[in-house]
Amino acid sequence: MARWAQASLLLLLLCASAGWCEGTIREFSTDPATINNVVQDPQTGRVYVGAVDVIYQLNSSLHEERRRSTGPKMDSPQCTPPDISNCIDAKMTHNVNKLLLVHEANGSLVVCGSLFKGICSLLNLTNIEQLIYYSDSKGEKTYVASVEETVSVVGVMSNFIKDNGALSVFLVGKGYGSHDSTKLISTRLLEDHRDWVVFENIVEASTVQASSFSNKYMHNFRHAFKAESFIYFLFSRTRGAADNFTFISRLCENDHQYYSYTELQLNCSSGNTYNKVQAAYVATPGKELARNMNQSNKYGPVQASDMVLFAVFSNDENTKSALCMYPLKAINRRLMELLVACYSDNGKINNKDAVYPPYSTPGFCSTSYPKERAEEFKCGADFLTSPLASTEAFALTAEAVYERKGLLTAVAVAVENDHTVAFLGTSTGDVLKVHLSSAPSVYHRIASSSSTVNKNLFFDTSHTHLYITTALKIAKVPVQECRLLESCSACMEPRDPYCGWCVLEGRCTRKSDCKGAEQRNRWLWSPDQQCVKIESFNPPNMSCRKTQEVEISVPSLPDVERERVQCHFNSLRTSATASGTTISCPLPSPNQIPVTPDDEQDYVAVPVKVFVGDVEVAASEYKFYNCSAAIRKAENTPCASCVTSEWGCQWNTKDHVCSDRDDSIGSSIIQHQQEDKCPRFENPKPTLIPVGFKTPIEFEGVNLDVYKDQEFKLGTELMKQTEERVTSEQSSHFSFGGYEFSYDKGQTVDVLFYVKDRNTEKKIDSTLNVTLYNCSFGREDCSLCKNAPVQYNCVWCAATKACVYRNLCPTGEAPECPNPQITEIIPQFGPLKGGISVTIKGSNLGITKEDIKNISVAGVPCLHQLEKYSVSTSVVCEVGSVTSLGPHTGKVEVEVAGGKWGRSDVLFTFRDPKAEKVQPDRGPAAGGTVITISGTDLDTATKEDIRIIVGGVACTVETFGSEITCKTDPYTETAPSDKLPVTVLYGKSTTAQVPTAFQFCVNPKLEKYYPKSSFICGGRKIVVTGTGFDIIQKASMVVQPLTDEGSKIPNTTEFMTEALSKNDSVLQFLSPEVDKSYENHSFRTVVFLDNVQEELQGFVYHPNPIFDNMSKTFFMEASAISVTGRGFAKAMTAEEAQAFVGDVPCQVTTLQDTRLYLAPPSAQPKARSKRHKRNTSSDPLELMIKFGNGEWVVGSVDYYKKDEFPLYIIIPAVIGPMVLIIAISVYCYRRKSQQAEREYEKVKHQLENLEESVRDRCKKEFTDLMIEMEDHTSDLSEARIPFLDYKTYTDRVFFLPSKDGANDVMITGKVDIPESRRAIVAQALNQFSNLLNSKTFLINFIRTLEGRPDFNARARGYFASLLTVALHGKLEYYTDIMRTLLLELMEQYVHSKNPKLMLRRSETVVERMLCNWMSICLYQFLKDSAGEPLYMLFKAIKHQVEKGPVDAVVKKAKYTLNDTGLLGDDVEYCVLTLQVLVHGEGPDVTPVKVLNCDTISQVKEKIIEQVYRNLPYSQRPKVESVTLEWRPGSTGQILSDLDLTSQKEGRWKRMNTLAHYNVRDNATLVLSRVMHPPQSYDQHQDSHEEKNALLEDDKVFHLVRPAEELEEMKSKRGSMKDKAMTKAITEIYLTRLLSVKGTLQQFVDDFFRSVLCSGAVVPPAVKYFFDFLDEQALKHDNVDEETIHIWKTNSLPLRFWVNILKNPHFIFDVHVSEVVDASLSVIAQTFMDACTKTEHKLSRDSPSNKLLYAKEISTYKKMVDDYYKGIRQMVSVSDQDMNTHLAEVSRSHTDKLNTQVALHQLYQYASKYYDGIIASLEEDPAAQSKQLTLRLQQIAAALENKVTDL
Repeated sequence: MARWAQASLLLLLLCASAGWCEGTIREFSTDPATINNVVQDPQTGRVYVGAVDVIYQLNSSLHEERRRSTGPKMDSPQCTPPDISNCIDAKMTHNVNKLLLVHEANGSLVVCGSLFKGICSLLNLTNIEQLIYYSDSKGEKTYVASVEETVSVVGVMSNFIKDNGALSVFLVGKGYGSHDSTKLISTRLLEDHRDWVVFENIVEASTVQASSFSNKYMHNFRHAFKAESFIYFLFSRTRGAADNFTFISRLCENDHQYYSYTELQLNCSSGNTYNKVQAAYVATPGKELARNMNQSNKYGPVQASDMVLFAVFSNDENTKSALCMYPLKAINRRLMELLVACYSDNGKINNKDAVYPPYSTPGFCSTSYPKERAEEFKCGADFLTSPLASTEAFALTAEAVYERKGLLTAVAVAVENDHTVAFLGTSTGDVLKVHLSSAPSVYHRIASSSSTVNKNLFFDTSHTHLYITTALKIAKVPVQECRLLESCSACMEPRDPYCGWCVLEGRCTRKSDCKGAEQRNRWLWSPDQQCVKIESFNPPNMSCRKTQEVEISVPSLPDVERERVQCHFNSLRTSATASGTTISCPLPSPNQIPVTPDDEQDYVAVPVKVFVGDVEVAASEYKFYNCSAAIRKAENTPCASCVTSEWGCQWNTKDHVCSDRDDSIGSSIIQHQQEDKCPRFENPKPTLIPVGFKTPIEFEGVNLDVYKDQEFKLGTELMKQTEERVTSEQSSHFSFGGYEFSYDKGQTVDVLFYVKDRNTEKKIDSTLNVTLYNCSFGREDCSLCKNAPVQYNCVWCAATKACVYRNLCPTGEAPECPNPQITEIIPQFGPLKGGISVTIKGSNLGITKEDIKNISVAGVPCLHQLEKYSVSTSVVCEVGSVTSLGPHTGKVEVEVAGGKWGRSDVLFTFRDPKAEKVQPDRGPAAGGTVITISGTDLDTATKEDIRIIVGGVACTVETFGSEITCKTDPYTETAPSDKLPVTVLYGKSTTAQVPTAFQFCVNPKLEKYYPKSSFICGGRKIVVTGTGFDIIQKASMVVQPLTDEGSKIPNTTEFMTEALSKNDSVLQFLSPEVDKSYENHSFRTVVFLDNVQEELQGFVYHPNPIFDNMSKTFFMEASAISVTGRGFAKAMTAEEAQAFVGDVPCQVTTLQDTRLYLAPPSAQPKARSKRHKRNTSSDPLELMIKFGNGEWVVGSVDYYKKDEFPLYIIIPAVIGPMVLIIAISVYCYRRKSQQAEREYEKVKHQLENLEESVRDRCKKEFTDLMIEMEDHTSDLSEARIPFLDYKTYTDRVFFLPSKDGANDVMITGKVDIPESRRAIVAQALNQFSNLLNSKTFLINFIRTLEGRPDFNARARGYFASLLTVALHGKLEYYTDIMRTLLLELMEQYVHSKNPKLMLRRSETVVERMLCNWMSICLYQFLKDSAGEPLYMLFKAIKHQVEKGPVDAVVKKAKYTLNDTGLLGDDVEYCVLTLQVLVHGEGPDVTPVKVLNCDTISQVKEKIIEQVYRNLPYSQRPKVESVTLEWRPGSTGQILSDLDLTSQKEGRWKRMNTLAHYNVRDNATLVLSRVMHPPQSYDQHQDSHEEKNALLEDDKVFHLVRPAEELEEMKSKRGSMKDKAMTKAITEIYLTRLLSVKGTLQQFVDDFFRSVLCSGAVVPPAVKYFFDFLDEQALKHDNVDEETIHIWKTNSLPLRFWVNILKNPHFIFDVHVSEVVDASLSVIAQTFMDACTKTEHKLSRDSPSNKLLYAKEISTYKKMVDDYYKGIRQMVSVSDQDMNTHLAEVSRSHTDKLNTQVALHQLYQYASKYYDGIIASLEEDPAAQSKQLTLRLQQIAAALENKVTDL
């Protein structure tokens, strides 16, 4: 035992010196970095803190081991890593830690921040400064967290089963951010595996993802955990409305597709009052809590080892919170019910919808399976492809276990001794300890901080300490502080489930710390409230004169029979023996017993302590009685006191002593409880004795034999130490002559006489008690005297005029009382109508109320109010009314019995009160306004007689006098009221009223206030804004400490301040100072506005700041002072804070939480401080900081002055060098500037010369074109852009380039199938369609075809287009096939070919499939965005080309962009305006502009274009179907391109033009339709000879003869001079190209911008496919950025946009002429050049087309680069989003396509290569398992009766 004591002492010493004991609270501050996440390594106990811009590694004691900086860095949500340096939005950005996970398997820490799209890194667990892995170049697939600070992220470690092996992964739950991926749940890899990289999301087609900007997807994830084989996520989200709902989602750990993802709504309380989860903890419930849960029948069966989800919830306003519990078994049970409903009952339970699809379109739970299927496939698989969520009706509801006002923010749960304790963090920085018993309650509160406890609340590895995390601090506190409780009662008081009293060690401990605690009564649990107590002693007490052994009964005594037991009686220690729960020990001897106290006490209580070893086990008191002291308790009855004492004493009459009971017997011994045998005197007569008169008293004696012949004397305290002799009468009767008592302190007093034996002076028992009375006391007049009790014999003595005892009045009693005397009248004024009470005071006003016979007040009768009568002294009556109209004055008269009258000297006046004015005239409807009523004679009554009414509202009278004040009650009607009268009611009959005097207004309303916090010291200015403040009189700010759980301080205190100032909209208060004893409490802050109460929600009181003491510091003048400490910024700003150096204030320039910066006075203050105004220049100056009412002297300062240099030295020393430097800089700058200016002027001159020749022409042409295009745009608004429908668009894109062109069977839709076989063929084609939907078959089909040499590029393209149409109904599947084939193609090019050549041509099926896929996906984008600028460009080119001559034969134009299509001759022409009349369509004439050099067909085209401009091209008449007639006179002439009038030049014939027919300006032409147009151009000739003449020679020309061009070519073989001349002439014409280019530039730019602008809408297909290319490129080392650029260019710009640009008729219903096509080709080539990375070196010999756009190419290249970068930075398009988009396209358009025809044409390929396909399928095991060969054979047999092996 001694060794144990020494060890304990050593332990205490170590605790004191090292501070490592269990109760020590340790802290680690991250200030100023806000803490985001905290995790613990369960192996080492290390703690890792993820804060803003930094990660900390702490040991288990929170000592810093390492730290790693993570920010700030250059970044922006718009930037995409790794190319941040080129991101224009990049700025220094803080890195918020979003996720922190311990990966024990490889000793790494997963760290994810908000920078760089949420990329994560792996750090070494033992040294976080060591980076294990980080990569920002793997693309979007590795973006894990969110870039937005408010988006919540949670994660949990798991394993991913792949190829029979387990990969380490972690699952992430992330809310939706506007710059993030929409995936809510993702699985992230923690090791490279094949093509997968670290942090890659390995579940690509996540079905759980958000939809942008949809409220129901605004998830707030709070917790994630793994239990058994499931992963759970806990979060809150909305259902589309504003209210939040809490859900727990579950998915199987090995479910790689999230098929099993199911959400279950959790309700906390039956009405879901607490709907928003804040934090959660998963733990076992412990035996006791499990038992309570089972008894409640609300949770299902719960065992102590089951896992339970403990979660804290709040309402939406965060004003109240609760703790709820959900057993995981109950959660899983409900989830299984939902799955069963989905599998077998269409998602219904009891015919009610139980589930819905939260993240997908309807169409879920549409199949019906047996219920057993749910158990068999609980993880979904192919049977459950859509995530499910429970409807509100099938939420899992739990009742709140614990509720609290305010916000609970964290929870951790521990089990101790089979009991469960919840640690609950609050928003005020406290942690509440709640014992989850049958009646949960808070038993302790840990005040950790003033800021919110965040959800990172967890235990250390031993569960002995709790880590509490707030914004800037993490603290480690013990879960219990049992050791601080030094006694058993102190240990029991807190009811702490962790604590109990270790009986044999004598200390408060945890059960595990108490040796032998499992044995009975060795460890007593605190909540049981039971200590080891001594129940009884045997004997229960002992005489102080005796000693013996005593048995002590201790029922809760543990087994101590083998221990050393002692009894301690004071300092006496005796050995004891223990037997069961009884301890026997000897009592101390009489001389060791303390003396009995010298007072009325007859025993001494000796402390008894039972020790086991050296430990006190139980204590009590043992009473040693003293019989001789028993008589002290009643000295007048010593015998009775002795024998009635509890000690069993006996009385010896002979010796007159009280002694211990013994066996002695004798006549002088009176035994215990024989009180009736005691000698005594009793029964005094009389019992009433008057004061001042000697009254004899007789009494009796009993049992006085022992005092025979003895004499006695009698006395009492009032006899003033005088004792009178007692006279013995006959036998036992005695008397005493009396005593003249005096007593003036009351009417009566009891007198107790004692009796003594005259010889021995011993008192004999006496019960002689009499009452002494005084007639004079309280009976000052005759009436009062006569009213005295009759037995007193009091009389009113006429001689003395006093009330005395009858025998003391020498003259006898006065026969009757004097007349009444009236001394006072209340009130002295009354209303004329009476009706008020008048109180008349005086003397002799009767003896009974019936004695009052008559009362008059100023002659007016006054009705006596009997119930208010006071004998002789007061009469109250109700006065009547007077008849006079004016004031009436008179005396008050009272008549009493016997005809006696009393008249007052004081006069009473009747008058009429007038109320004239009320102030204020308005107040709030809530009441509380004190109004003042002024007027004349208002005090005409008493306060009790008046009532005041404002309208119908009572007004409680406050003061009454010449002015009356009252406080209004609440106004219950609608405010504002009308002006209401104020009425003063006097008694029953009189009123005084001020009409329209007061208005009840709308109550003042508090809107906001600031600031929202204060220090305990108070004094901070609080500004409250609102409306209606001008109508209130009193505004006060009241702070009420809340009755806090765990606190013993009652909530009865208030702290208040009045408003400093107020106006209609602003109130200003100084926050009340709160007593420091409430520092750790929560408060309710209320503003009282008269009767209106407005609570300041969210107002917080913080503990006062702590300042570090400064040593004496010296400061230079104008330097800054720095003050350090903590907690400054919690409730103060730099503008509010005050500081003083000495007595002079100094400005607080900066205020941070831990530091203040002050600007001291420029001159040294003269006084030492504000409190010392004397000059103490030699003393240091006090530096005082003042925050509100709080003042802190933080140190002392002193001034010193720096040495000063004279200005004449400073100025030359500074100015001289500055002037020299400036001069040199100016010289260098001017020299460089002049040189650069000369170079610039030279280049500028060259450019001006180059552009001058075309500038004017471009300007004119562009102006004309814009005018024309404006007209055309107005036409567009009427006719709209002639977009082709989807089918026509796809037909033209897919099949128009085929060999059959427009006659292709896919365009015509005509397949020659006999009628008899159509049904069979249709059925077989459907089977073939199903076969194509087998990926195995289709891949084999394509590979077989591509392996055949005769399956050329054209056939592959055609086959791909057929496949596109056939699979259009399942574009998701089509996309999957395309991806698979693309991956194979990519492998070929990357490993065996040049990767840059991939996708350059359409040589494979998949390349054509990609082209078709892009065409499908971009159709809507063409219609919505890019179509209009493309159409405008086409129309602009067409208009510009047709402005000038166009040769109809050689297809060359004067105005073009293509140098090969440039008309080399200057052709003379003029513009004509024709008036065209359409035959049969009314008299309207359409003006049409044409050229006189146009052929008749060209004129027809222009006329049709203008007349039918509102119709698409396909609906317009064709040139061949119309005739043109000119009517210059009375006869008309048919115009045609060739006729007999055509001019011949040698063997060449010129086509007819309008100039040929001499058609003039404004000529009228008639356009007519021909029913059956001839097939040749001589359609208008009827003569056979003419027809033959036209056919003799078919060599025709229009503007330029080809022969002339040939001769021109020959001339080029001549001299150099001729060649030079020819070239010069050509270059003259080339300026026209530049002119046309400049004219069209605006339209070209518009089209390029519409296609290459990522800032606008980018088709999801483009983003999806580009991301696919980026992802694949990352997997191959030999694919660089240039290759990726080329792949993107080949897949989109060259594969789609160039095709559309060169063929506008693919998307528009237009006709593209050859000359327009030539210009479009130039623009298309420019587009292609812009998309390449190759830099083209231009020279004078470069093609004109290249030179034409050389200046713009660099701009376009940058547009392409920016476009590609912008797409890369966009939020990714998930597989689900893409599939949704494709499904919508399939649904909208598939039924319009010739799907059956495509299947029929595809089968032709299957038939052609039948044998090869069959062979391929037979070699494929997968195909064999699916019987694909058999299915193809069946289809072949049905379609063509092919003989098979069937």
